[in-house]
Amino acid sequence: MSEDKPTALAARQMIQKAMTVTREKIVPMEFDESVYDIVEVNVEIKDLDPMFHNYKIVNLSDLHLGQWLTAEYLEGVIEIVNKQKADMIALTGDYVSYILDDVADDLERCLSMLKAKDVSLAVLGNHDHWTDPDRIREILKNAGIIDISNNVYTIERRMNNRTAKLNVAGVDSTMLNKEDLDKVMEELPEEGPAIMLAHEPDFADITSLTGRFALQISGHSHGGQFIIPGLNTTILRGEGSQKYPVGEYKVGDMIQYTSKGLGTNVFWLRINCAPEITIFKLKSPEVEDKENKNHKKPIYIRHSNQKKIFPTREDVDRFLNPDDIADFIESKISQIANNLNPFEDNDKSKDEKKINRTND
Repeated sequence: MSEDKPTALAARQMIQKAMTVTREKIVPMEFDESVYDIVEVNVEIKDLDPMFHNYKIVNLSDLHLGQWLTAEYLEGVIEIVNKQKADMIALTGDYVSYILDDVADDLERCLSMLKAKDVSLAVLGNHDHWTDPDRIREILKNAGIIDISNNVYTIERRMNNRTAKLNVAGVDSTMLNKEDLDKVMEELPEEGPAIMLAHEPDFADITSLTGRFALQISGHSHGGQFIIPGLNTTILRGEGSQKYPVGEYKVGDMIQYTSKGLGTNVFWLRINCAPEITIFKLKSPEVEDKENKNHKKPIYIRHSNQKKIFPTREDVDRFLNPDDIADFIESKISQIANNLNPFEDNDKSKDEKKINRTND
C-alpha cells in the first residue's frame, strides 16, 4: 500500500465526529476497570541473563483516542498500568484514528503520566501516518517516550562488575512500507537477546527469519473486535493481521503476541473481545532450571466484565452469522450518523415492546 491517505478520509473523519457526538448514549463514560482484560504472558527468552529474570513489560496498543476511548478512560488505563510497576512500557501504535487536532493535548498529557522503571518505548501505526506522523512523534517525545521506529534501544543491568543487555527494536508501519529492517539489524548489538515492537503482527514472518528476535509484540487487529466463542480467533482480519490476528503464536523460534488493543475503529463494537492491557514477564532459562518450579500457565487472563460495554444478546446472535456482518456494521454506522443509539431498536417505542411481549 502506498503512503497516501486512505480513500474517503474526509468521510471517515465526519463519521468519527458523528460517533463522538453520540458517544455518551452508546457507552458509559465513567471509567470502569472491569471493562478490560489484564493479560499476563510468561515468555522464556533464550540466553536471557538472570539479571533480567521476571523483567516486566506492559504493552498498550491501538488507543484510537477520540473514538469511544476518551481521555478519562485513558487516564484510568494509565492508572492500571502504573500500578503494575513495569520495568518497561511498550506502545505499539495507532494513538488516534482519523482526527488528531481534537485530542492532541489530551494524548500528550495522558502519555506523560506513564511511569516505567527503565524506559517507555513506542512505534507508530498506520493511522498515525494517516493523520500526522511528525506531530505524533513530537507528542511522544514531549511525553518522555522514545520512538524506536526503525531503531534499537538497549537496556543494561550491572552486577558484580558484569553487564547484561536486553535489546528492544522497533519498525515503523509495515502496512505503509515504512519499515527498515536492514537499518534495525545494523543497529542491533550482537550481545544480548532482542525483542521486536511492530504494529502489524504479520511482520512476524519476516522478523522470525532473522533468527535474532525471541519475541515480537504487536497490535493493529483489535482482535478483529469479534472473537469466535470457543475458538479464540476471529474471522475479521485486515491487511497486516491475516495470519496472527489475536493472542500468542509460535513463528519459527520466535513468539508472536498480538494484543486486542484498547480502542476501536470504524465501528464501536467488541463481541467476546474485551480491550486489553498486556503484561509480559520475561523468564531466564537458567533461573527457571534452578528453581525447578511448576509455573503458572504461559498466559493468564483476568477477564473483564464484558456486559458493561458490549451489545445486546440479539446483536451477538446476528453477528455470529458471517453473512450478516457487513450489513450489521453498515446499519450501526448509519444509525450513529443519524444520531440514533445503535444498541436500541429505534423502530419501536418501549411501550410497543411491552405490548408485544404481553401478547406473546
